[in-house]
Amino acid sequence: MNEQFGPAHTDAPARNRLLVFFALVYVVEGVGQVSGLIAQPLSYFLKEVHGWTPLQVTAYLAIFNFPWIIKPIYGAFSDFLPLFGYRRKSYLVAANICAIAGFLWVTRITAPGQLVWALQLTAYAMAISSTVCGAVLVENGQTLGESGRFVNQQWLWFSLAAMAASITGGQLAQHLSPASALHTAAAIVAVAPLAALFGTIFLISERKTRVDVTALRDTFGGVAAAFKKRELWIVGMFLFLYYFSPGLSTPLYYVMTDNLKFSQGYIGILGSIASAGWIVGALFYRRLFDAMSTKRFLQLSIALGSVTTAAYLLLFNEVSAAIISFCSGFAAMLATVATVTLAADYCPQRSEGFSFAVMMSIINLATSSADIVGSFFFQHLFNHHLPPLVLVSAAFTAFAFVLVPLLRLGDKRQGQPVGVIPVGGPETGHVVRGVIGD
Repeated sequence: MNEQFGPAHTDAPARNRLLVFFALVYVVEGVGQVSGLIAQPLSYFLKEVHGWTPLQVTAYLAIFNFPWIIKPIYGAFSDFLPLFGYRRKSYLVAANICAIAGFLWVTRITAPGQLVWALQLTAYAMAISSTVCGAVLVENGQTLGESGRFVNQQWLWFSLAAMAASITGGQLAQHLSPASALHTAAAIVAVAPLAALFGTIFLISERKTRVDVTALRDTFGGVAAAFKKRELWIVGMFLFLYYFSPGLSTPLYYVMTDNLKFSQGYIGILGSIASAGWIVGALFYRRLFDAMSTKRFLQLSIALGSVTTAAYLLLFNEVSAAIISFCSGFAAMLATVATVTLAADYCPQRSEGFSFAVMMSIINLATSSADIVGSFFFQHLFNHHLPPLVLVSAAFTAFAFVLVPLLRLGDKRQGQPVGVIPVGGPETGHVVRGVIGD
């Protein structure tokens, strides 16, 4: 049983409160990240007003990935140093207040050199909120054996928010001047963190605590021991290589704008169609994929990811773009649930925030690096031709098949933490603590 959140989280009402909390926080993330509602207005602004190339835009956006790469720092603070007596709630409240301030700041400025500071504040705020929310997920997901369901809930609502954000961002870029679109998007996003504040205050029942030097020393010792385990390093390596496939997002934006002559509004609609694919993937997850073993689900996600990436070779008009975007969103949702659940299952107790943040940081580092590599290839190696980049990206994704056996997952079910042995078989859902995989 989780000591931090108490016995209440073992009953259905508490589980439902958690589901609502995860929905609210991830709606805010879907709208409020730099890759959210403000993404297309920002790219449009940099491209049209300042004449930046795909590589310049990607490098600029990569700056805002740094707060996500250092997530373990926030996780460690949240795990070990209570803020005003709370390990989770106080950090969540502070982070979302800072996000509101950052987006309001964006509404007052236009110079890229100034925007980078304001948007960095929002990026740090969103990254801290996401990290602490991840700690809540791991703590309760491992206790209840519901990690997969909680991850699916988060990304379902993230996708719903991202769908609305894509449509709105595209319409702003289509109908307003670049600067006005950017400022209007920031003003809209500044309201979103209020939902996360509500969820934190009213849906999370956290006991007050204080720094316990003895417990702190024991926890650090446990973390150190955990990171000596071969399995954790293999999972980290797998996640990095899984996500390190040269990125297509910025090159696609330039191809659709300059070569295919799609309107900004339709590009926004394509983003919403991709989000619809995420939503369908999330809705189908419990019906079709929840019962799969972790190994089989990972293999399925790799296969779908490779095929849908290669499908961009068939991109030539608005209809093909819509079909490919939907399929890519569906595949991306399954990949996200598969890999994030895998990461959550390997996190040691008493350092959930730090350990889960390490895993997510590996994913963020791989994704950010891959985006820069993809734009570099597109601009300098492939001379603004998309097909060679598509083939390279699909090949990198397919390579993950080779890595799955290294995880030695056996028949481990999704949501079963490493070190937990099912009682009565996987179908019962009851677990006891044990030592496996050492």
